Amino acid sequence: MKLVITEKPSVARTVAAVLGASYNRKGYYEGSGWIIAWCFGHLAGLADAAAYDPAYLKWRREDLPIFPDPFRFTVFPGTKEQYDLLCSLMNCPDVEGIVNACDAGREGELIFRTVYDLVGCRKPVERLWISSMELSAIREGFENLRPGEEYENLHRAALCRAEADWLVGINASRFFSLLYGVKLNVGRVMTPTLALMAEREAEIAAFTSETFYTVCLDCGICAVSERIADRESAERLAEECHKAVVRSVEKKKKTANPPLLYDLTTLQRDANKNYGYTAQQTLDALQSLYEKRLCTYPRTDSRFLTDDMEEKIPEILETAQRVLGCPLDARNASNAKTLCDSRKVSDHHAVIPTESAGYVDPSTLTREEYDILRLAASAVVLALGDPFLYEETTVLLDCAGQPFTAKGKTVIEPGWMEERLARRNDFDDVLPALEEGQILPVKYTEVKESKSAPPKRYTEDSLLGAMENAGSKEMPKDAERRGLGTPATRAAILEKLIHDGFLTRKKAQKTAFLVPTEIGKNLIAVLPEELQSPVLTAEWEHRLGEIERGERSPEDFLDGIRAMLRDLIGTYTPVPGAETLFPSGGDRLGTCPRCGGAVRESVKGYFCENRECTFGFWKENRLFDGIGKRMDSATAAALLNTGRAELKGCCSRKTGNRFDCTLLLCDDGKKTDFRLEFHNNKAKEKES
Repeated sequence: MKLVITEKPSVARTVAAVLGASYNRKGYYEGSGWIIAWCFGHLAGLADAAAYDPAYLKWRREDLPIFPDPFRFTVFPGTKEQYDLLCSLMNCPDVEGIVNACDAGREGELIFRTVYDLVGCRKPVERLWISSMELSAIREGFENLRPGEEYENLHRAALCRAEADWLVGINASRFFSLLYGVKLNVGRVMTPTLALMAEREAEIAAFTSETFYTVCLDCGICAVSERIADRESAERLAEECHKAVVRSVEKKKKTANPPLLYDLTTLQRDANKNYGYTAQQTLDALQSLYEKRLCTYPRTDSRFLTDDMEEKIPEILETAQRVLGCPLDARNASNAKTLCDSRKVSDHHAVIPTESAGYVDPSTLTREEYDILRLAASAVVLALGDPFLYEETTVLLDCAGQPFTAKGKTVIEPGWMEERLARRNDFDDVLPALEEGQILPVKYTEVKESKSAPPKRYTEDSLLGAMENAGSKEMPKDAERRGLGTPATRAAILEKLIHDGFLTRKKAQKTAFLVPTEIGKNLIAVLPEELQSPVLTAEWEHRLGEIERGERSPEDFLDGIRAMLRDLIGTYTPVPGAETLFPSGGDRLGTCPRCGGAVRESVKGYFCENRECTFGFWKENRLFDGIGKRMDSATAAALLNTGRAELKGCCSRKTGNRFDCTLLLCDDGKKTDFRLEFHNNKAKEKES
């Protein structure tokens, strides 16, 4: 009997149907010589620091850096029952071998191998590696099971990624949280992603809009001048324009090839652009379609199919046309070679609809599933289209001694763009035949005022693109993995940044932008370059790819991260005045008298949470030290709300006399001071 372990119950149910394991037991299926059980995603993970030493429960700088050797795994409390079942099944004497049927990728390998190693199982393992959940694909996969040891390097890379994230997350998060008195989550990929957005926000804040003018001519064609700094000069030029002389006519024939098929990131970007879906919504919908046997494997970084799929292109095209409800037409299947290139396929080929998708009832799908399925189908139809051919004409004119430019486009062959061209009007400017030296009378002039625009905030679409290409110029040309994270992890990174309060979604009209919060910007302001550099993180992803291919050892990679953390903890000094950047996240004590922001408590004082505002006061200062007091939250709240706080039982450090007084807040907008207003304390002073 063989034991098959899948990543999710829904996958186990489908596999059981294929293998004839028809008996539904508690936590597994059984029959025909097979047992099919499942994980619930990760059943276990790397243990927290306290598992190595209970002293680590308390965060202390002197304990850093923490470098476990070896790392330990622990079973998550909510999954222990299923883990115990898998342990029992793996150790069952009737089970002679195990099939790893978790998702065919880095994380799927880690999910299986973590349980396998924790159980201490040594039975032989075979690997099911499929890109589709269609019954025929599963049957074919079981007919071609691979030895589990062939995927050892994939497991090494997955484990190395998890351990690297643990090292950076545990050590850097504790280090910076202790330094700045507020919990700050620092991540190997999360932090450079946040840095991209913080940099963009800084560019927007520093941008100064400039007004400029252009003169537009109507001389049989529409021509535009260069930018002019002031309106008077532009109006003077417009008045002087009576005839234009053609200086040059340049024509270029251009070709726009069809877009490639979708990988996960490109699909997430288009779904955000077209429907406003977040990266996580798209991944969830695509994963559901995969489990319903309607789409191929979602977490792919390839936009091509393998060479052996070329003969199936007519069927794939027919399926896509059925999904879209358009007439079946196999003519473009002759372009199949443009879609197939095994050299550009790593673990999985591009996302395409499966044969079953052509017959699915749309009413059985959610809105997100329906939209994503149609996008994947549209990509197939477009990718098999003919190239779009057009001619672009550029005419340079001289009028009143100044250069003007006119541009036009003429469609030669619409190809894959035919349907889109019907909805656009930017290819309607067909310029008449013109010759050099030809004189064109000016019929009309107009001065247009424009303003330079700041850089645009990131949408989920543009940020995914930035993450994908981050550091790519500095990476080797043959680097298999570039950018921040992988297609499989980017959605989770964005959601974690939002969950941790470093990032928020803001909607303007119909577009949702991703904007770093104040604490997110402040975190990037104090972190050293090595933790926020997309180049370094892209290099790490490249090295993980080398581990997968057996070209680099995991220890070599992890040693580099340990060295970086030792240097960071040993040499980093806090940014001066950074206490004002990080509110504690506790209750709002009052309103800032300067900007109206919230004032909150931090380890060393009470500060406005608005990064641009410098208002705040310290828990310990000379005045309080001189009267034997310390600023507490109640005193701070009273000062913020009424400008005064009653202090009882004060003791003069100089005289030893005891007294009561009123503390008054004095703030001139630049500097915060306090003044003491003394009560009649003679009786008390005499008594003391």
